[in-house]
Amino acid sequence: MTELVKGPKGRRRGRGARERILSASQQLFREQGINRTGMDLLCAAAQVSKRTAYQHFAGKDELVAEYLRQFDPSVLSGVFDRTDLTPRERLLAVFDIPPTTPLCPYIAAAVELHDPEHPASQYARDYKKAVAARLAAAAREAGAAAPEQLGEQLALLIDGAAARTRVLNADAFPTAAAIAAVLIDNAIPAAAGDDRPSADRAAAGHEHGRGAQRPLLPLGHDAGVPAGELGVELLR
Repeated sequence: MTELVKGPKGRRRGRGARERILSASQQLFREQGINRTGMDLLCAAAQVSKRTAYQHFAGKDELVAEYLRQFDPSVLSGVFDRTDLTPRERLLAVFDIPPTTPLCPYIAAAVELHDPEHPASQYARDYKKAVAARLAAAAREAGAAAPEQLGEQLALLIDGAAARTRVLNADAFPTAAAIAAVLIDNAIPAAAGDDRPSADRAAAGHEHGRGAQRPLLPLGHDAGVPAGELGVELLR
């Protein structure tokens, strides 16, 4: 006989059903999208009845929001909680993302749902703000004069690189890391910590994270152009 336990709202339910539903949602929503995945398919994949599913989640909207909450509840703790990196290195380490990584689920959900008031859209918005806040905190620790501004700039680069990598099927993160290095150099005095050139720091971060150094300047870059001018040209 299936063992029953009390759920969050005091209802009786089969042990493990909620976890199976969430596991199925993570697979199906990523593989075929939120809108194309109905509750019937989800329940079949999770091996639960629709009645059981609706005992755990009031509806699909609530399930989609909970699906997003499962991905990164601590907001990039694998980067920002590292004690072996300086604050500047942490700011660059967020760009060390494998090109095979699927499109950011928060971006994908917001694009699919077309509803800024949807619970999942609201959570995606809160998550993106939290990422910018963590970037700003690291920038502040590194000595940036305007840490919130730098945090927003780097957050924009991360999301843009993620989308461009997916659309072009080509890794956009090395170029994003190069632009980030320029922004960081312009925002943080070299004396405020690690005074290595940003390109060297970023290259070291990529080499440490992937086992091979990746190019950090766009193809066609003239080595004689100062880094600050390069940043202006790249950001125009």
